[in-house]
Amino acid sequence: MGSMDNQNVVIIGGTSGIGLATAVAAASKGANVWAVSRSVDKVKTCSDLYPEITFSSLDTHNVEGLKSLFESIGAIDHIVAAATGAERTMAPFMDQTDEQFRGAFNKFWGYTHVARQGIPHLNDTGSITFISGTPARKCNPGMSSVSCTGNAVEGLTRALALEVAPKRVNAVAPGLISTGMFDNLGDNKNAALDNMGKNIPLGRVGEAQEVAKAIVMIMENSYMTGTTVDVDGGVLLP
Repeated sequence: MGSMDNQNVVIIGGTSGIGLATAVAAASKGANVWAVSRSVDKVKTCSDLYPEITFSSLDTHNVEGLKSLFESIGAIDHIVAAATGAERTMAPFMDQTDEQFRGAFNKFWGYTHVARQGIPHLNDTGSITFISGTPARKCNPGMSSVSCTGNAVEGLTRALALEVAPKRVNAVAPGLISTGMFDNLGDNKNAALDNMGKNIPLGRVGEAQEVAKAIVMIMENSYMTGTTVDVDGGVLLP
């Protein structure tokens, strides 16, 4: 018997990286899991690999689609918003156009859509968890738009936690995590990540499954709300 037996869990952005790892972890604990992604190809691949999870294609900016999804499930125990839903430009603030800078905030607007449509379907003991990131509080040059978006997500977390209590609202802020985000490095991916990890206190980058464990912990801990949990290998240490 799992600790999340028969709980209904919805993962937005659940076909890769942290979202997929969370979907698999929740299913392994006995939850009924719905995972969505805007990538039709990823939905097909994940459906074949993980038949115990219900996968479907949906974009966080499709408000009517989100509404239909949540209505079709009914009572929901936990929602995880892990979809990026944005084009992020890595460049100094003064080198970015206004359009490029605003584009990063599509992640935040996607999260607000998930919250507006999903929270009414949460059980009173349920939770919603957003994914932020360490740049919200420790920003390297060229990551201003990502940092500001993360700050907005963490601010929304605290604000909603007060407004929708006793339903719970939390965030997880991953550090440098080995996900498909780095697949563009090709055969150099592992070597590049190993090199990046040398500057992290724990000496390595993190894995998606390690972040998923924190998300599941938040779902299971009924006395956590308004909190941002860091899973960063010590990057935020002074």
